[in-house]
Amino acid sequence: MNDSVAGATQKRASSRNVIPDDDFFGQQPTSRSELPDPEPLLINLTRCVIEVLAGARELDQLARWVSDDVYKHLLTRVVLSARARAVTGQRAQRPTLVIRHITMSEPRDGVIEAVVIVKSKVRVRAVALRLEGLDHRWRASAINVL
Repeated sequence: MNDSVAGATQKRASSRNVIPDDDFFGQQPTSRSELPDPEPLLINLTRCVIEVLAGARELDQLARWVSDDVYKHLLTRVVLSARARAVTGQRAQRPTLVIRHITMSEPRDGVIEAVVIVKSKVRVRAVALRLEGLDHRWRASAINVL
């Protein structure tokens, strides 16, 4: 009886080594059918990103919804925007935005690429976003404000 228990334990230990821990415990891709409608997130994330760049919102508020690379990219843009406002003597203000148009495509299951056209008092901008379904929620893996 002891030999069979030891054999079973050894077999389980060897099967655990087959799957690397990072693959097992890391972020898991999620199918589009298991994810919510991406449009509300696209609208809110676009508004928030523009407000962050304008200095009216803290970047940390977006950390949950963006990847580490996007966070670093936005942090660089925030620093540059803050310097530009300091040089010109402008204050941070919450911009008034109108979402004009959203174009979405799905290059593969669980991935949305979108362009959101935003109009403010001063100009019209395009915000390009890539959302990926990870762990049953959307997460932005790329954001570019043009």
